[in-house]
Amino acid sequence: MTDCCHPRPQAGPHTAAARPAPHPLDPLTAEEITAARRVLAEAGKVTDDTRFPLVLLDEPDRHAVTAHRDGDPVPRRLRVTLLDAATGAAAEALVDVTASVLLSHRDLDPAAEGQPPLTFEEYDIVEAVVKADPGWRKAMADRGVADPGLAMCAPLAAGCADPAAPPGHRVLRSLTWMRCSATDNPWSHPVGGLVADVDLIERRVIRLIDTGAVPLPPRCDRYEPEFNGPPRTDLEPLEIRQPDGPSFHLDGNQLTWQGWHLRIDFNAREGLVLHQITLRDGDRRRSVLHRASLAEMAVVYGDPDPVRNWVSFLDAGEYSLGRNANALRLGCDCLGEIRYLDAVLADDHGRPQTLPNAVCVHEEDIGLLWKHTDIFNDMRAESRRARRLVVSFIATVGNYDYAFYWYFHQDGTIAFEAKSTGIVQTSAVEPGTGSPHGTELAPGLLAPYHQHLFCVRLDAAVDGPANTVEEVDVVPLPEGPGNPNGNAFTIRATPITDSAHAGRLADPLAGRRWRITNPASPGRDGQPAAYTLIPQPGPVLLARPGSPVARRMAYATKHLWITRHHPTRRYPAGDYPNQHPGGAGLPRWTTAGEPLDNTQLTLWHTFGPTHLPRPEDWPVMPVDHCGFTLKPTGFFDRNPTLDVPAERGR
Repeated sequence: MTDCCHPRPQAGPHTAAARPAPHPLDPLTAEEITAARRVLAEAGKVTDDTRFPLVLLDEPDRHAVTAHRDGDPVPRRLRVTLLDAATGAAAEALVDVTASVLLSHRDLDPAAEGQPPLTFEEYDIVEAVVKADPGWRKAMADRGVADPGLAMCAPLAAGCADPAAPPGHRVLRSLTWMRCSATDNPWSHPVGGLVADVDLIERRVIRLIDTGAVPLPPRCDRYEPEFNGPPRTDLEPLEIRQPDGPSFHLDGNQLTWQGWHLRIDFNAREGLVLHQITLRDGDRRRSVLHRASLAEMAVVYGDPDPVRNWVSFLDAGEYSLGRNANALRLGCDCLGEIRYLDAVLADDHGRPQTLPNAVCVHEEDIGLLWKHTDIFNDMRAESRRARRLVVSFIATVGNYDYAFYWYFHQDGTIAFEAKSTGIVQTSAVEPGTGSPHGTELAPGLLAPYHQHLFCVRLDAAVDGPANTVEEVDVVPLPEGPGNPNGNAFTIRATPITDSAHAGRLADPLAGRRWRITNPASPGRDGQPAAYTLIPQPGPVLLARPGSPVARRMAYATKHLWITRHHPTRRYPAGDYPNQHPGGAGLPRWTTAGEPLDNTQLTLWHTFGPTHLPRPEDWPVMPVDHCGFTLKPTGFFDRNPTLDVPAERGR
């Protein structure tokens, strides 16, 4: 059995010269990260206290990417977020690593613009500060904890609720869990009634809230095999073999398979990013999406307890999802004929690290593609099996593990799936009392109700850059002369042409979906070529309008937002949502008056489970699935998979 641990990225020796990238959308290299740090240091912008919460490629605009030809020079620019760990001062820099030039540097106003995302160093700072605080130590002693060294003081984003610090101060909040031993599952033993606010710059607890002791849940509930009896013995081997190798081809970061062509990227904030997704149709390569990524994800808890009523996180914008990605292992995370891609990221000090096996690429058999048995012609049957291409990564943020999959199908369908697993966050209650806001998983152990609200960014490019989105509902027709039996229904397609109407809610009773059309590319029937976004709708953000959570996570109040594409519109909750007062991102971009028809568009699609934990989710949660589908709609003139060969008989 291979080891399924997920180590942090490892630093290694790298040269200082930034070699030219062959394409404008290639992932960052170690040389480029090193060069950016060197340019900033030479400009006097780096001291011993400087930290680098984010180092990202400044992606060129669509025109520059489209105009690029193999062999053209490729200027590369990096967007670097800087943080002074001693003073809390923050800045944003733009560095041309091709020319070794600092193009711009500006101070950030954290009180108005929000804080840079967390650094890994700050996790350790919170642990040390909380455990050294006399008030916390007394509170633990009052709870009968003799050895606070076994406590886990979690580094939790403060959100925008009042953390008792002046505006602009960099703060984390910390809840405490206990271990019975160094290897114990701490989520089994939440310490109730206690939260510490930590000023990361002053390195002290600035407020301790203690609402009174709650009994510490005693059960350990370990999930490792040695604590759960003998393993099952009735599973026979299931092997996935491709003796001639996979059907896809990787050339660097360019991936081709069954007519699909795309570029794979990986960055510290979003993790996996896909660029220039096209599909071959006969002798044409037709564009579908310019860019696709998971741009944000919120985890929002619904417990009104004063110790926990602020708990809500933005795992991409606050914790940097890509920096928390796993190093994948064959047989544990991916199965079959796998190809892996490494990622190069910057550490807290702006030095490059390599995350091995950050992205997994493989193909899967997924059952039937199409079939028909001709009952009027000797029961003649034709069928084809389907397979799909999978591009994925996995990230662990605190207690939860998230696996993200982009699926490409032979019929032109694109799908996205998020799988949530790991361990539910827990709190303590009086045993047997339960709560209307959570599930008592074990005596005194509560798992609060919460939401996972993923937001995918889709830069549309259906048969070209100029698109229009139509909202399509299924509509039953009234009875009358044209519908005498009352059985007729039709569709109602409403173009969304103004930003005032850009926030949309799904409606499963109307079968609502959104059609991305290209008016300049008619199909054989005269209708514009299109791709249809088919949602799997659930509740949007349940926090009340105007609440601190709703102000900061406004993107999650709608299932779909549509904006004109603009290079500065990168993330639905804004560039710096950490401790942001709210209102950034999509609320600012969707005021009335911006036309949305026949132009470059970005779709922001929100989806995800409202998790009401079950006893079966403990002590480790079986995977929960959610996602959406993009289906070609008049993009082809007929079924594009008629040329898929029948499987060879055995």
